[in-house]
Amino acid sequence: MGSNSEYCYSGGADACIHSWKIPDLNMDPYDGYDPSVLSHVLEGHGDAVWGLAFSPTSQRLASCSADGTVRIWDPSSSSPTCLCTFPTTSEHGIPTSVAFTSTEPAHIVASFRSGDTVLYDLEAGSALLTLESRGSSGPTQINQVVSHPNRPLTITAHDDRGIRFLDNRTGKSVHSMVAHLDAVTCLAVDPNGVFLMSGSHDCSLRLWSLDNKTCVQEITAHRKKHEEAIHAVACHPSKALIASAGADALAKVFV
Repeated sequence: MGSNSEYCYSGGADACIHSWKIPDLNMDPYDGYDPSVLSHVLEGHGDAVWGLAFSPTSQRLASCSADGTVRIWDPSSSSPTCLCTFPTTSEHGIPTSVAFTSTEPAHIVASFRSGDTVLYDLEAGSALLTLESRGSSGPTQINQVVSHPNRPLTITAHDDRGIRFLDNRTGKSVHSMVAHLDAVTCLAVDPNGVFLMSGSHDCSLRLWSLDNKTCVQEITAHRKKHEEAIHAVACHPSKALIASAGADALAKVFV
């Protein structure tokens, strides 16, 4: 989502990023498609776009792609352009997810199939720090990276069923835990930084206390399909609502 819920952005297997105007919520959902809803197409990537993140503070959009690059865009201009590109293939491999850090608006963090997590400085246009996201069992693909809303903390979801907590200042791992019975696919932190929600191919959503890293609730939310279950989780920015989306073609909202 963009700022003030005016725009949203999507990345596709066609290597393009689409900027959409959010339609009026009172519209009829069965109306015909209005082409003016598509505001801009951001072109530049050479392969599928795996991850997008928007910073309301800097009004910047970050993307990561199977072409082995992380790109920064200015989506608010009349003709959106790519401001800088970080090539990642040679050193870290293919990026899987990207997030802006909450404590430093000019920093982004990207995760990789190789198990690496890298902090980038947008003003300097270079990598700052490689975080210790590879566990003792060896490198394992990271499926999503998220930032704590008010602490310099990066949280990563891994294929080896683990979640890791990384300090953005030192790069050190501050906590690591086996969180699910299958790959951890997605994460979301509540806006107050009290709870972490995780989703997995084991069909469960788990709610964790960030204070003591314990599971406070588990919900069996989706059925498996083609060995996959939960693909995305989200926390509402102001209400006590959480949501999940799964391979079973369902999106669910929990109160």
